Amino acid sequence: MISLEKLESIVNRYNDLESSLSKTDIDKKEFVKNSKEYSSIGEIIETIKSYIDVIKDKEDLKKILLDKNSDTEIKEMAEHDLEEIKSKEQEYEKKVKVFLLPKDEADEKNAIVEIRAGTGGLEASLFASDLFNMYQKVSSINGWRVEVLSVSASEAGGYKEIVFTITGKNVFSKLKFESGVLRVQRVPDTETQGRVHTSAATVAVLAEAEEVDVKIDENDLRIDVFRSGGPGGQSVNTTDSAVRITHIPTGVVVAIQDEKSQHKNKAKAMTILRSRLYEAERLRLEKERSVARKSQIGTGDRSERIRTYNFPQGRVSDHRINLTLHKLTGFLAGDDFAEMSDALQMKHQEELLEDVK
Repeated sequence: MISLEKLESIVNRYNDLESSLSKTDIDKKEFVKNSKEYSSIGEIIETIKSYIDVIKDKEDLKKILLDKNSDTEIKEMAEHDLEEIKSKEQEYEKKVKVFLLPKDEADEKNAIVEIRAGTGGLEASLFASDLFNMYQKVSSINGWRVEVLSVSASEAGGYKEIVFTITGKNVFSKLKFESGVLRVQRVPDTETQGRVHTSAATVAVLAEAEEVDVKIDENDLRIDVFRSGGPGGQSVNTTDSAVRITHIPTGVVVAIQDEKSQHKNKAKAMTILRSRLYEAERLRLEKERSVARKSQIGTGDRSERIRTYNFPQGRVSDHRINLTLHKLTGFLAGDDFAEMSDALQMKHQEELLEDVK
């Protein structure tokens, strides 16, 4: 059980922040910092207050049961009430424990999503397009904004590769468990025998890093410029506007040619490079912190097959948590995506809670 003193200290902190934010002479940086903390505690404050009330009620009921002067009827009522509040206490305790878990500093960041067609040829590129459309719909439902950074189209009208940013509140925390190999099973339009084909696409979700998150030494970069090419290798630009940036220490390479401006292509490439380096360091630290924990999710291993989209059966199955939803159409439309996302979040939180027991 979380101590009453701990809970009351959170309430007191919330009240202090509220008082601080009402002052007119507060420093701007302090205001931003306090606003963020106030908003964070605000999401759980009513639960904490209810938890405090339950703890106090529980103590009062125990006193009645221990009081030799209490009559039998009152004791029976106290025992009944005590049983009733136990479930509430457990519910509040779990929610508060989750709130008190160490935060992933990347959770509040925007995300860069990279989708690449895998095995399955043109059908895999169509699946990559389906995934992009799904993330667009999920973003629309959540009030997030999508911006394409780089795209390589296939002959079938799908994507060999597409890279895009998703901007909004807590984007990375909602999408970080999407990284991995996603498989699709369906009958392609070109299949005359009605046979089910299996294709795959790889998804990588990176926290969008800012310059303050990752320090990149210009001397560690090799920047090449070249003429961008269209389908079939034809030139689509008469100037060397395409940019390829290589981070020499890590060997990470990013190439962008979508914009006509070399400056814009370089800026996009740097955004992706910075986020890839930030993600690599974030995962390294995460592995160090959880060497003893065998997590089913959140490993960040992009070679891991995490999910199957089965069209003939109308289902989507996540293999990490053994959850199958027979809502494939609604899932791809974004409507039922949250059910899977929330289940992954809950499983991750349960694993973290196991670590702190």
